[in-house]
Amino acid sequence: MTTKTTEQTARAIGVADANGTGEELARFPDFPPRDDMQNNKHIYTKSTITALMNYLGNPDRTCVGSEIPLGWTASVRRGVFVPDLMVARNCDAARVNAQDGYEMRSQPGPPEFVLEVASVSTATRDDDAKRTGYAAYGVSEYWRFDPTDGRRYRAGLAGDRLVGGGYMPIELEYYGANNKRGYSEVLGLYVCWEEGELRLYDPASESYLRTHEESEARGDAEAEARRREAERADAEAEARAAAEARAAEAEAARAAAEAWAAESDAVIRRLQEQLAQERGGDGG
Repeated sequence: MTTKTTEQTARAIGVADANGTGEELARFPDFPPRDDMQNNKHIYTKSTITALMNYLGNPDRTCVGSEIPLGWTASVRRGVFVPDLMVARNCDAARVNAQDGYEMRSQPGPPEFVLEVASVSTATRDDDAKRTGYAAYGVSEYWRFDPTDGRRYRAGLAGDRLVGGGYMPIELEYYGANNKRGYSEVLGLYVCWEEGELRLYDPASESYLRTHEESEARGDAEAEARRREAERADAEAEARAAAEARAAEAEAARAAAEAWAAESDAVIRRLQEQLAQERGGDGG
């Protein structure tokens, strides 16, 4: 079934497999991809989405994604935003997948976290219209990341927290030459601007969520450590086996020596007894 509106043509689909109801849901339309490589550089190749999903867990109720349409209804295109990074921690993730977007009226609540990466074509809208729109939707935190450190946005990093229906700035900490970070209460992580790179830092483990390259390097290092541990264990096992063999040989030699000594003692006793008998016979 196809439902036409003045805004768009929405594709209706059955999602019985997704939610067990057989309800038909409208899908969000396809939106044009970004006209630059910012998401690819700062989100996709850094495996930010995978790192966040692994960190947050609960995949049935958690949605982490990039360029997922967000709007009140999939049937009306007006007011739909396509955030560069979105996190919803209490949602129907299967429904998001089925609708190719986050339909506010069908979900328990709005996403808690949205982040936009600055580009030449979106910078002004990200700082103004989207800030107002995300606040109206009830998004708990709205972050902006500018790898150029203020040449596109007003600042390299900015975060807002929803307070009483409006956004209030999140205080940033500065460290190093020009690095900065702010604490995301909804994620329990620091959002960091470090040398023009987007990083997420976990204060509980005192470590960054690992990028794809770091995960590979960590995996290689762990594999190398396991190989070395296996070699060490094999060497120790060989040394133990050699020591046990030497001990067995020594024990066998000791037992043979004791047997030889006992046999020698017996021979000596028999000779002594024979000699004593012979001497006794001579005296008679």
